[in-house]
Amino acid sequence: MTNNSLKRQQIISFVAIASTITACSITPQLGLNKPLSKINIAQVPDHPAKSQINVQLPPAKVENPTFTVPAKFQGKTVYKAQPRNNEKVIALSIDDGPWPKTTLEMLDILKQNDVKATFFWVGQALQANPDLAKREVAEGHAIGNHTWHHWYRRMDEATAKNEIDRTADLIYKTTGVKTALFRPPGGFLNNGLAAYAKSQKDAVIMWSLTSADTDPHAKPQAFVNNVLKGAKPGSIVLMHDGGGDRQRTVQALPQIISGLKQQGYRFVTIPELLKMAQ
Repeated sequence: MTNNSLKRQQIISFVAIASTITACSITPQLGLNKPLSKINIAQVPDHPAKSQINVQLPPAKVENPTFTVPAKFQGKTVYKAQPRNNEKVIALSIDDGPWPKTTLEMLDILKQNDVKATFFWVGQALQANPDLAKREVAEGHAIGNHTWHHWYRRMDEATAKNEIDRTADLIYKTTGVKTALFRPPGGFLNNGLAAYAKSQKDAVIMWSLTSADTDPHAKPQAFVNNVLKGAKPGSIVLMHDGGGDRQRTVQALPQIISGLKQQGYRFVTIPELLKMAQ
């Protein structure tokens, strides 16, 4: 190899090395103020076609629950409902709430045991505790009307209408629920309330079995015994979460549920029970 050839090859090698060094030094500078991951995200959108589809989809519609009753129960007084084939189903009904602390504790127990109940709301209590009401509906419990003031006294038609309709309006305004279930406070059927409810084709829901949890002297175990001894297919059980201190009812509820399950009962809401009736 001549000296001229050797010099030319050295020059070519030098240029190649210099080019490589320059390229290496330029690459990190491109990302000096922009991290490489951000550059990649900007250049390659994450599933762009999928994103466009999601944007164009309309929001899912959530239907507000409406608790209706079969035609044969409309405008009638109901104490129980005989299920087809004498199936062992039972409905827990819970009155006078929503109520601070007690309702919350009972909802937790019902949820833990996968039990749906039917709550009869007093308008004043609903007005004071709307979030509890919303949770009851969200967790799949059925709702009934239990008047605004929980009065027992006799009243004219205008007063009875106000007691029921005012509560119904607030139930709908608070939760979106419409209900054809009405329970007269104290079970009084002749003070004007039941007559107005029937005129609106509501079912007047009474009970066939009481826990007797309003007895101020009884122990929680007495409530348990009352329900477990009296249970029959299609029974509607009366209990309370409001209207006073219902801590004893909270204590009794887990045993009532477990005892009925041991007897082979399945829990249904009152609307479900009425649809199962012969």
